[in-house]
Amino acid sequence: MTALLPQRRNSISSTHGSRPVCAVCLRPQITCICGWVTPTPAACEVLILQHPLEQHHAKNSARLLHLSLPGSQLVVGEVFDHATLQSLWPGPAYTVLLYPPTDYPDHAAPAPLDAGRLGNPAGVRLVVLDATWRKSRKMLHQSPALQALPRLVLNTVPEGRYAIRKAHAPGQLSTLEATCAALAQLEGNAARWQPLLAAFDGFVAQQQAWSGR
Repeated sequence: MTALLPQRRNSISSTHGSRPVCAVCLRPQITCICGWVTPTPAACEVLILQHPLEQHHAKNSARLLHLSLPGSQLVVGEVFDHATLQSLWPGPAYTVLLYPPTDYPDHAAPAPLDAGRLGNPAGVRLVVLDATWRKSRKMLHQSPALQALPRLVLNTVPEGRYAIRKAHAPGQLSTLEATCAALAQLEGNAARWQPLLAAFDGFVAQQQAWSGR
């Protein structure tokens, strides 16, 4: 199936070196991804903590995710102490970390997950780490406040569609895919996230086309 390139939004651009840059997606205008943005309000809060090495990575999916989730936050950093995290999540929401179980003896034990509180997604705050698996482990290792958060684990891991970056183990998904799966699980409505995943497929095809050039 041939993927169509997205229509570009009109946006104010800045210049990075000799290349004009989209002020919205922060990509060079020639590879702007704004046409793939698919606004899909989540029932819960979403906080994306992005490793600095991912911020300008051409194949990173978190920017598209952030632009598609109204009200979400995207914060760049590697170490997040308790005070920093508290400033990012004011209010009484039940905060959980989207991350698989780990068994590191020098890490704080995660708080038990209260499944009953997950039944009200509007009262949940989902924290997502945007990094390679190795860098996400380092982020977790350096941030005891993240270690202590209850873990949300995907009940079912969908087949990955992130063909532009290599998965080093089965079940490794892009940040966008994993977050959509988690939101579908919390809301009990996977169909609502299919348009964003379809847009992600278009983004992947666009990146493949540019790589081919």
